[in-house]
Amino acid sequence: MDSILFIVALGAIVAGFVQGLSGFAFGLVAMSFWAWALEPRLAATLVVFGSLTGQVIAAVSVRRGFDIPSLLPFVLGGLAGIPLGVALLPRMDMDWFRLVLGGLLVVWCPAMLMARHLPRITAGGRPADAVVGLAGGVMGGLGGFTGALPTLWCTLRGLEKDAQRAIVQNFNLAMLAVTMGSYLATGIVTRAMLPMFGVVAAAMLVPTLLGTRLYIGISEAAFRRIVLGLLTASGVAMLAASVPRLLARL
Repeated sequence: MDSILFIVALGAIVAGFVQGLSGFAFGLVAMSFWAWALEPRLAATLVVFGSLTGQVIAAVSVRRGFDIPSLLPFVLGGLAGIPLGVALLPRMDMDWFRLVLGGLLVVWCPAMLMARHLPRITAGGRPADAVVGLAGGVMGGLGGFTGALPTLWCTLRGLEKDAQRAIVQNFNLAMLAVTMGSYLATGIVTRAMLPMFGVVAAAMLVPTLLGTRLYIGISEAAFRRIVLGLLTASGVAMLAASVPRLLARL
């Protein structure tokens, strides 16, 4: 049990710092620690709780406001997606989910890192933003992965650092609050999980604050490199967690 608590705390420390710095990725980073040691439903619930806690801390520490017309399509799409993700959670094969998502991140993000000029998507407008929000909501319902696709999309849109942070941070905050409420309402959160919630909250508090302080001082170019690098590393971790399990089934 002590080793489990150590892994939970270590994952929360690292993921909290990354989330404070980038505005997302708590779930992607934490799962690289927790997927090896925790039952999938517990890991998913802790990710949602930790991500929500980090977003609340970041909302207080890094105030970037928000542009309602830009944010609204993401939020409306995400609200439609969360029930789908929650419904899929008990039925989803999480190893295949991690394999597909990890493969996408590992292929796409390094290509963007190596490109001299990042591609900029201007087509689709708000309906396209809503579709990305829908996908983020589904992933949030599956385990708190709300930020990955909206962050990648905002990067492809060519948004400045603070504009991207404002959309992703507020989108994540809304989606994670609804997801946690859904978990509570459907009984996914149990009394036995509460001590783990305390471990996660205590472990991530200071690292998250340190990450938010570092974010304020970095440049636009450095921020994009950090975001794409984190997404790539998260994809590698998800593949490392899923591929051995899938091979063992053969």
